[in-house]
Amino acid sequence: MTTETVAREAGRDFIRDIVQADLDSGQHKTIVTRFPPEPNGYLHIGHAKSIALNFGIAEEFSGRCHLRFDDTNPTREEQEYIDSIQADVRWLGFDWGNNLFFASDYFERLYEWAEGLILNGLAYVDDQSQDEIRASRGTLTEPGQNSPFRDRSVEENLDLFRRMKAGEFPNGARVLRAKIDMSAGNINLRDPVLYRILHAHHPRTGDTWSIYPSYDYAHGQSDAIEGITHSICTLEFEDHRPLYDWFLDKLPVPSHPHQYEFARLNLTYTLLSKRVLTRLVQDGHVSGWDDPRMPTIAGLKRRGVPPAAIREFVRRIGVAKANSVVDVGMLEFCIREELNRTAPRRMAVLRPLKVVIENYPERQSEEIEAINHPDDPAAGTRKIAFGRELFVEQDDFMENPPKKFFRLSPGSEVRLRYAYFIKCREAVKNAAGEVVELRCTYDPATRGGNAPDGRKVKATLHWLPAAQSKVAEIRVYNQLFASPSPDAGNFAADLNPQSLEVLKDARVEPSLAESNFDTAVQFERQGYFVRDPDSTADGLVFNRTIGLRDSFAKEVAKG
Repeated sequence: MTTETVAREAGRDFIRDIVQADLDSGQHKTIVTRFPPEPNGYLHIGHAKSIALNFGIAEEFSGRCHLRFDDTNPTREEQEYIDSIQADVRWLGFDWGNNLFFASDYFERLYEWAEGLILNGLAYVDDQSQDEIRASRGTLTEPGQNSPFRDRSVEENLDLFRRMKAGEFPNGARVLRAKIDMSAGNINLRDPVLYRILHAHHPRTGDTWSIYPSYDYAHGQSDAIEGITHSICTLEFEDHRPLYDWFLDKLPVPSHPHQYEFARLNLTYTLLSKRVLTRLVQDGHVSGWDDPRMPTIAGLKRRGVPPAAIREFVRRIGVAKANSVVDVGMLEFCIREELNRTAPRRMAVLRPLKVVIENYPERQSEEIEAINHPDDPAAGTRKIAFGRELFVEQDDFMENPPKKFFRLSPGSEVRLRYAYFIKCREAVKNAAGEVVELRCTYDPATRGGNAPDGRKVKATLHWLPAAQSKVAEIRVYNQLFASPSPDAGNFAADLNPQSLEVLKDARVEPSLAESNFDTAVQFERQGYFVRDPDSTADGLVFNRTIGLRDSFAKEVAKG
């Protein structure tokens, strides 16, 4: 067992060890973390790892965690995303209290500090185009080339920067760059862009600004303004840390946070690139950001995944220093484990086949008692009507069954869950030769599902009354991608054509129509399902959260 595994099982990781050491040494008296999303899309399961880490550390060490939107690119940001991110963080079980902030709260101070860099000879206005700047930046093995505008005077730079702020120049005409070192081994230190001209409406500041700070410039200073002690981010920002520290060293910031990096979440059968997720929505491959096939928090919620399962998944995978790929089966295990414990049981027939019990009196019915949860007596029971005409699953009947098929077939006897033994006498077919009805008999002595003479049956089937059950649309979801390692560059080629199956004429218990379940229930023998927001008074819609066992990998293997 590795050191990381031991730490994970103990609820520890290297970041928590650092935090504890900083408290023990007196370096910090109060721990302050932050979750800093860019409001340019919906959160996904990868963000859940960062959310749980930042908010979890703050809670465990009696500190606080800020929710701060790094809203520095108005061309991609929308109020819809701001609202959805707040809703998702709360749904996951975390709360920032009064600590809601925006990088745009600091635009004035960031601008003043940028002027200070100019006055100190540490920033200059560059007239080169974006392509020219990129071409002159160099490579990992070759140094960059100084901009022909790098030696402008302080006075000229200050004048141009103020005119940029005043909106005198078009988009892309000029940028403000830090003057660091074009031959630095770390390319991020080769005179990075601090401000660019963007004549765009900002969701919070409107049309006040014509220039906006870069993420690298705004991020660390926002941390410093808020007194963040531990700036925790994913590994792709490791090479940005020297730049993060350079700004903090050169600017009159009120505090000096430290950046720590951890491995981001990667899942099989899943792409978490915001670019890909945006394309999936824009190109119509999914119905929206909250499509239940999406790995977004909104999609997982709509699919019926409980937040406790996501938190447990994040806890199990732990916090590591090296990137790796987690099998999606671990997430599915956490979902099943949580829902098996919490989800009430109901019966639903997804592909109905009519059963007529010939020896049951016509126009008569009785109430059968069914338990709501086998492991929770306090969950109580419910009543289901039983009568002459029922529905069972089409898959539970075979006219010419193989040797180990123990469900319904001509002459076979099975148990109906909570009810009676029934025996199949005849299969009725339509003109096309399809079985449309079963003629059966029942044994009145077996009420409750047991025979007084001690005879046994090898199959117990779920069922529903034909008259009282409700019609529902069932949406059966599978993985969006058929490949365990989908190609982000050509993701459409890896889309799973069987990611959604819609069953229009399923039947569910009446209690599901009469109540407002907003969490998943278990349809016995079928899996876990949740009512979809598309449901109306005239039409129920349920989404499959997950099956009772992992069948997707086997389906893919069969091809």
